[in-house]
Amino acid sequence: MKKAFMTHVSALALTKTSDGLINPKLVLAWLLNALGAPGYLIGFLVPVRESGSLFPQLLFARMLERRSQRKYFWAGGAAVQGIAAFGMAAAAAFLDGAAAGWTILLCLAVLAVARSVCSASFKDILARTVDKGRRGRVSGLAGTLSAVVVLLFALLLSFNILPREPVVIAIAIALAGVLWLLASFIFTTLDEPEAETSDDAEQSLKGLSEPLREDGEFRTYIATRALLISTALAPPFLIMLGGGESENGFGNLGLLILASSIASIVSSYLWGTFADYSSRKTLMVAGGVSAVIFALAALGGAFGVGGGWLIAAYVFFAQIAYQGARAGRKTHLTDMDSHDRKPVYTALSNTMIGMLLLAGGVFGVIADAAGPQLVLGIMAVLSGAAVIVGSRLSEVQQEK
Repeated sequence: MKKAFMTHVSALALTKTSDGLINPKLVLAWLLNALGAPGYLIGFLVPVRESGSLFPQLLFARMLERRSQRKYFWAGGAAVQGIAAFGMAAAAAFLDGAAAGWTILLCLAVLAVARSVCSASFKDILARTVDKGRRGRVSGLAGTLSAVVVLLFALLLSFNILPREPVVIAIAIALAGVLWLLASFIFTTLDEPEAETSDDAEQSLKGLSEPLREDGEFRTYIATRALLISTALAPPFLIMLGGGESENGFGNLGLLILASSIASIVSSYLWGTFADYSSRKTLMVAGGVSAVIFALAALGGAFGVGGGWLIAAYVFFAQIAYQGARAGRKTHLTDMDSHDRKPVYTALSNTMIGMLLLAGGVFGVIADAAGPQLVLGIMAVLSGAAVIVGSRLSEVQQEK
């Protein structure tokens, strides 16, 4: 089990580092703008990434249930992500304008679908290869290691040690591709026990949605996770609070990246350890922290209280809450009884949340009409409701 633990940590740390190096919200958005791509293509980056990563998972769950060895799905998904990253790097190095934008967007779509294969398979593999009580530490330790590398990358860019030029970013994206391929190789060395298979030809959409109808714990989990999407959606609106400070705009961006990276470093492993003790309480605490931060930010914005360092502080604590929500939801789903259908539970959960994340675009309309303060106030309410709903979850770490 110790070897399996380190295999998971190593592979996951490499893929998380790669994710940070190609961050669509920051790195790819900046790159497309620098290459002169049309603005509407930049606007599609995050929706393509999120929908491609989540929606196909029900399809892949059916494929996974028919295979006794599932590590090759994850390894294959990581390898395809690496190849897609090479495509992005080549586009950044040799193309510009709309051609570069469309090529990078297409590669991102391929990467996102490959990512969905990894996501659909990972929790099932983790549950069969690492003991309960140590699984949260896998994600936490991997998140901390990758955050250190991403922090170094942010520092090099912030102090202009690495010039902010498309060719430099292209090299960073190519490095991400190498790390994905290395992660793929490492994961194939995992000693994975045979999984129970299902060849049920009647595995229709109705059958795949069965857990949502019949498992009350799963429904409560979905509701809690849905309310906690506020932790993922809030950062842009926090940044909007300081949008008027044009003189410090770019400097603030570097400060915000650093704040986010430091928050991941100091909190990921702690949240993972806490989640191994109680994923239910982890989700509740994360919801409580985010509710307080969003409420303070909303009130501050309403009364004109802001500034670069204050916004960075909001982002810092919001990122800590987000890491807690991630650790809690992943560990809870991994440890809860899924009646030997972990891939289906994972895929169904991710598909539903993916739909909600895309629908979350309405918050942008609200912010445009009434300001980010109102949006943050709504998100504070959603996070507070997550505490109440999350309290109804079971203590799955203590179940025998």
